Amino acid sequence: MKLLVKDVAGLLNVTEKTIYRWIKQDRIPVHRINGQHRFNRAEILEWATSRRIPISLELLMESDTEQAPLPSLAEALKAGGVFYRVQGQEKSSVLQSVVQLMRVPEAVDLEFLYRVLLARETLGSTGIGDGIAIPHVRNPIVLHIEKPVITLCFLDNPIPFDAIDGKPVHILFTLVSPTVRAHLHLLARLGFVLKHPPFRNVLHNQALRDEIMQRLIAAESSIPSPPIATAEHLPHHSW
Repeated sequence: MKLLVKDVAGLLNVTEKTIYRWIKQDRIPVHRINGQHRFNRAEILEWATSRRIPISLELLMESDTEQAPLPSLAEALKAGGVFYRVQGQEKSSVLQSVVQLMRVPEAVDLEFLYRVLLARETLGSTGIGDGIAIPHVRNPIVLHIEKPVITLCFLDNPIPFDAIDGKPVHILFTLVSPTVRAHLHLLARLGFVLKHPPFRNVLHNQALRDEIMQRLIAAESSIPSPPIATAEHLPHHSW
């Protein structure tokens, strides 16, 4: 809970007055600690990404001393795989199917992974609109995996997902990561590439794996330095 109102205002490129208005309207995740407003950087990134608000990744990076190279989206997706015609009639059964397909170490308890993914959805849908959702573990450290994994699933039938635009979801990027640092890094980069038209087109066309990977690499190579998760204006939705 290190972020103050002024920090979040700078992070989202809005005034402090706007942040206070969102707090009053219950539109932004905030905590009261000793009578003061405090923000969790992971919650702010999730919230802003789901609303397609421009974010400076530099301001969201964990202030730790870990200097290990951060993975690319392409590396994480190659590790997690792409799957088609995934079954499920509602959110819970779809997540169950996704978990069974995920390429995670045998030591990972799949039932536990399913429960934490489902628990994350009860806090607010990870559906970001346009038929896409990004299910992920709220606290990535609990899984004790060695490297980040992103699994892309195309559903056999679109399902209601409580997405911010109300549309059913048929594309899921499920993200698990060994560290908060890598989690934030990948989530922000995914938010960027999902604004890249050629990449979105291959997703909605359910293109072959090789084409999806090629478009992802191209989209990721266009991320500015420092990376920026670009987005549209804040929709009128609560979270």
